[in-house]
Amino acid sequence: MKLTFSPGSPFARKVRIAAIELGLIDKIELVAASVAPTQKNETYSHDISPVRKLPALILDDGNVIVDSYVITEYLDELAGGNKLIPAAGPARWKVKSEHSMLQGMTDAMLLCRYEVGVRPKEFLWQAWYDDQWDRAWQGLARFENHQDILTRPLDAAQIALVCVLGYADFRFPDCGWHKAFPKLDAFHNKMLQRESVKISVPPKG
Repeated sequence: MKLTFSPGSPFARKVRIAAIELGLIDKIELVAASVAPTQKNETYSHDISPVRKLPALILDDGNVIVDSYVITEYLDELAGGNKLIPAAGPARWKVKSEHSMLQGMTDAMLLCRYEVGVRPKEFLWQAWYDDQWDRAWQGLARFENHQDILTRPLDAAQIALVCVLGYADFRFPDCGWHKAFPKLDAFHNKMLQRESVKISVPPKG
């Protein structure tokens, strides 16, 4: 299998962590890809995904699985199931719902990054930026006060949370989340002790 990725992508990082934790990383070839906004990538659009998003998992038979959660779910099933995503019942829907919330928080941070890093400065929409950042920040506050996700055995939602926190450090190092959310900070430090999390930290800069 092949996984399209960028070292700075929180979505691709999520899948890499999952693959390591599930013991499948040796079956996956990492393929660097560039899908930056406003920059066309005809090969990626044609051969992998027309929406040009990372990551995508290309199976040995040529079929392509897209979306970081869907890929994680596929890998979980491949590893026997019920490891990172509960198989059924309230726990399954809790993990899936928390993951969706964290996915939205990551999307909001990514939009903030694009607003200040890609959009021409004369067109910067500050109110839009502030609104997106508030969504991410309120999400962090929500998980700071819901300790279950911080203490239970490893699952897909916890992996998504550590990727949100890592992306905040990567792109918004001065945002102050470590001080504002001490429980999340402790969770993040604990997760960094896992080899899967440690080796997938985004590069500096």
